[in-house]
Amino acid sequence: MSTLEIKDLHVSIETEQGKKEILKGVSLTINTGETHAIMGPNGSGKSTLASTIAGHPRYIVDSGSITLDGEDVLEMSVDERARAGLFLAMQYPVEIPGVTMSNFLRTAKTAIDGEAPALRTWTKDVKAAMTQLRIDPDFAQRNVNEGFSGGEKKRHEILQLELFAPKFAVLDETDSGLDVDALKIVSEGVNRAQEGGKMGTLLITHYTRILRYIKPEFVHVFVDGKVAEEGGPELADRLEEEGYDRFLAAGASAAATEV
Repeated sequence: MSTLEIKDLHVSIETEQGKKEILKGVSLTINTGETHAIMGPNGSGKSTLASTIAGHPRYIVDSGSITLDGEDVLEMSVDERARAGLFLAMQYPVEIPGVTMSNFLRTAKTAIDGEAPALRTWTKDVKAAMTQLRIDPDFAQRNVNEGFSGGEKKRHEILQLELFAPKFAVLDETDSGLDVDALKIVSEGVNRAQEGGKMGTLLITHYTRILRYIKPEFVHVFVDGKVAEEGGPELADRLEEEGYDRFLAAGASAAATEV
């Protein structure tokens, strides 16, 4: 079993008005075999957490720690984090002109594992994963995400997830922009990657619809850069019925008290 541990994490960004704190003391522990859902309103810090775990240079860690099996993730470069077993499915996957999907996938797999996969086995695995994700075989020779629809980009993210087999996957609003059919296909891919309990998943979302297909054991509600409440799947059901108003009202009340 592997463990990704986040302790009292404070993160800020530089703005035209100066430094702005986004995460205000987040603590979270995820083990392989577990699925954690992070929910919350816009601007609550969910994507900031994902980007910080992945090593985006815009986000400044002021204090706190992120460790993977006791190793300091914050001291790792982005590529070292990938080789250590971290994977980020981006909210807005980028286009990479001039790089075909097939070259990208094999090059990335080689970099992560430290050796090139056996060509015959690799080709078979790629074709099988593409079939299961309903990705047209012709896409293998297209440039990464160039001219792809939103749903096609998200399915390509999950294709990477299945082929790279990370220890921990951070899925940053993978459900956004997906129709019902695409949502089900993407969710099935995530569930396949989780089979055998070898991967832990941090699923960031606004809505509960993806949780009908990917079942979390733990739900964390983010409000104003902090974990406002934690619970099991029943907490997501409550959020579906009540929304985030009670958390936002409590935050506004606390802010007024501090003033």
